[in-house]
Amino acid sequence: PGSPYEPVIEALENHPQKKFYNVWKLGGAKYELCVLVLPDTLPYSIRVLFESSVRNCDGFLVRETDAMNILDWKTKQNRVEVPFCPARVVLQDFTGIPAMVDFAAMREAVRNAGGDPVKVNPACPTDLTVDHSLQIDFSKCAIQNAPNPGGGEARPARLSPLRAPRKGPCRGQPGCRGPCGSEPGRASGPFSAQIENTPILCPFHLQPVPEPETVLKNQEMEFGRNRERLQFFKWSSKVFKNITIIPPETGMAHQVNLEYLSRVVFEVEDFLYPDSVVGTDSHTTMVNGLGILGWGVGGIETEGVMLGMPVTLTLPEVVGCELTGTVSPLATSIDIVLSITKLLRQAEVAGKFVEFFGSGVSQLSVADRTTIANMCPEYGAILSFFPVDNVTLKHLKHTGLDTAKLEIMEAYLKAVKLFRNDESSSREPEYSQVVQVSLSSIIPYVSGPKRSQDRVAVNNLKSDFQACLNEKCGVKGFQVAAEKQNDTVPVQYEGNEYKLSHGCVVIAAVISCTNNCNPSVMLAAGLLAKKAVEAGLVVKPYIRTSLSPGSGMVTHYLSSSGVLPYLSKLGFEVVGYGCSTCVGNTAPLPEAIRNAIKQGDIIACGVLSGTKNFEGRLCDCVRANYLASPPLVVAYAIAGTVSIDLETEPLGTGFNGKSIYLRDIWPTRKELHTVEEECVISSMFKELKEKMEKGNKRWNLLEAPESTLFPWDSKSTYIRCPSFFDKLAKEPDSPQAVENAHVLLYLGDCVTTDHISPAGSIARSSAAAKYLTSKGLTPREFNSYGARRGNDAVMTRGTFANIKLLNKFIGKPAPKTIHFPSGQTLDVFEAAELYQKEGIPVIILAGKKYGLGSSRDWAAKGPFLLGVKAVLAESYEKVHRSQLIGIGIAPLQFHPGENPSTLGLTGREQFSILFPPELSPRMTLDIKTSTGKVFSVIALFENNMEITLYKCGGSLNFVARRFL
Repeated sequence: PGSPYEPVIEALENHPQKKFYNVWKLGGAKYELCVLVLPDTLPYSIRVLFESSVRNCDGFLVRETDAMNILDWKTKQNRVEVPFCPARVVLQDFTGIPAMVDFAAMREAVRNAGGDPVKVNPACPTDLTVDHSLQIDFSKCAIQNAPNPGGGEARPARLSPLRAPRKGPCRGQPGCRGPCGSEPGRASGPFSAQIENTPILCPFHLQPVPEPETVLKNQEMEFGRNRERLQFFKWSSKVFKNITIIPPETGMAHQVNLEYLSRVVFEVEDFLYPDSVVGTDSHTTMVNGLGILGWGVGGIETEGVMLGMPVTLTLPEVVGCELTGTVSPLATSIDIVLSITKLLRQAEVAGKFVEFFGSGVSQLSVADRTTIANMCPEYGAILSFFPVDNVTLKHLKHTGLDTAKLEIMEAYLKAVKLFRNDESSSREPEYSQVVQVSLSSIIPYVSGPKRSQDRVAVNNLKSDFQACLNEKCGVKGFQVAAEKQNDTVPVQYEGNEYKLSHGCVVIAAVISCTNNCNPSVMLAAGLLAKKAVEAGLVVKPYIRTSLSPGSGMVTHYLSSSGVLPYLSKLGFEVVGYGCSTCVGNTAPLPEAIRNAIKQGDIIACGVLSGTKNFEGRLCDCVRANYLASPPLVVAYAIAGTVSIDLETEPLGTGFNGKSIYLRDIWPTRKELHTVEEECVISSMFKELKEKMEKGNKRWNLLEAPESTLFPWDSKSTYIRCPSFFDKLAKEPDSPQAVENAHVLLYLGDCVTTDHISPAGSIARSSAAAKYLTSKGLTPREFNSYGARRGNDAVMTRGTFANIKLLNKFIGKPAPKTIHFPSGQTLDVFEAAELYQKEGIPVIILAGKKYGLGSSRDWAAKGPFLLGVKAVLAESYEKVHRSQLIGIGIAPLQFHPGENPSTLGLTGREQFSILFPPELSPRMTLDIKTSTGKVFSVIALFENNMEITLYKCGGSLNFVARRFL
């Protein structure tokens, strides 16, 4: 109603009850171009934006000019801002809990201001997956000497005994007490007749093994330490409309999104439109591999979308990535991902859409495509889109999608020209630029030791690591003296002596994070483990090994294929379902190993199949971290070091003293395809969907209040009513000048959201730890920053608390700064608290790419509550810039070629910033320092909507005022 367009609603051919907007049949002379030319030349991703703009055009949030700008994409790209109304929102609990706490606080504020709190509900369908609360307290089916990453003394605990037959023990296989008369490898495997619903079997006796006690104990710990948060989520699921809570132990948010929540085509009361999504998880982009337009945004923008506001973006360039050739037999999806990551980084695709086309696209399965799409934040693209084609439809049929729905989906997508014909004769869209990738040229790579973009060919890793030891400290180097590079440190562990040296592997984590729903890479790890066990290879017991599947489906096909027991045999036991090692939630290393690493100043390594490997992220004493495919994670764990040439040096010694090389145990593509065909079947998806809908026993029994307003508990250290709405009024104030501000922090380049707002463990000496201790908690009960995002007191104290934060005022990595009026060196929070008591505003000076990394709303909320009024940087990560505006912090940018050094700034001056009554996009502002220097900067407001949000004190207050 009220749309300026002539009617374009049609009935679907052969399905007259199904209606849809056919945007290519808009009436009127000015839209003739739609019918004549644009359907074939517009990139598919832009077609989705256009359909959304037509369907949601109301003349206010989405205007006719917005749709026309999208239609004229070729000339308007990078020149205009356009709104986008996604079909749904996905949240994970680290970022979801502050969003829901804000909703609860908004209800309170609206009630206090005379409004109706019941009206405060998500307007856009929202799914929240509780997946980030898992911590690895137990692994290898044994109690590890660390109850949680928060610290605490080691306390051994007894495992409940497993029932066993009256026979001798097997070779260390957890859960099996049978004889070892048979040879390893005789288990039911990928070529057994019975595949579906096969239980986990002992590889030596074909006897069922109970569900790993590791999982059960980690689940018990997760529900115990997170009870307050889970009760709050349960309350949210009861009280708020239009929101679904996916309980713990179901799977990772992005994998649940892919396997369970994705529709490809939305259908509401027989009305069809394309599925699209924004989410607070940086891995939201993986659904683009299924032909669903989606990307990660900040928690602040997400809350706006949940309340019916569009997300705005600069109409992007679309880079066409042409794939040709056939994948090498030894290359995995991770190798393809990292190769494409490097090429697209070189092509400078930051802030752009990437869309894949070419003959090579049909060579990739949907699993491969989602793996590639998942990594697009690492090369800076907004998203990486694979249009729906025949491969997509075959995948959906394989997963058990109803045939009738599949027919409707295909007919609709073809009618609105969103279906890609993979025939060579079909016309490809026109792109802003084209990047060509030959799949045949891709070889295995790993990435590290500190950044995901630093790729190293596997056959060059040994020499590259040696070069890193020699290089000066920096993005790759460790600067180890030549005479110390061959040092070894003996260590006693579990009655045996081992020697640690530079490059030794101490953490090996197989995570189905970049490999979600991709059987080939996870099964490759399992088949490699199977062959390794059969050959007599082992993993040293001090290596912190873990297997964290993205969902029960991954465990299902690992179990059904018969490879899960072999992974367990090497120490890769299922520890639970959720983000763990990748976000710093791994348990601390054994004390003896930690001491040996510190004693010898050893450059110890972690190897994981995740997406993040920033220095110190996994563990503070593990300085080198490599991203690798799951089979390579297992291989390096067996080798025990990254300083090895896998082509010429053996992984270890097997039975009868025989040297075993990687080539001896690497699974062939034929083996992988056979297992995929037998194990990845529609029944798995059906069974797991039923499991997700039923929830789990602990969640179902969890009690929670049902009141309209949340009953805040003043004693709670998890859930606290934040202060964002304390000054809520019907009319906003005009922007206030920032006068005589001190610099809270003087930072360099590439400051990540991890530096600003860490998600891992809470250090015992931190300001957050002092606060929790004052509330009567012990270090064992600290939990992690991510788990406490619903408490602003903890999160404000955790802001800039990363141990690797390099503040130029301090000169070394430490979460410290200088309080200039007193000259004291303090924790960042303590200094900010003093400034606020003194009524002195603060700003932040930074270099290039400020706010790099995962989208994280507390990376903006935290500085805001510290009193930060503006950030002055050389450049910003796009999402973080918008988050700063969304909370009420001004993102200011130096002019090109200028920075604090060229301007002669030390950061010890005081700064005054005058905001005019009327702001305009990218306007120039003058800054005056206490030394008399005056210089200008750019106010990075990209459009009038961002200016409106800033003037209203951020998007939360802007939205709350709509209820008044």
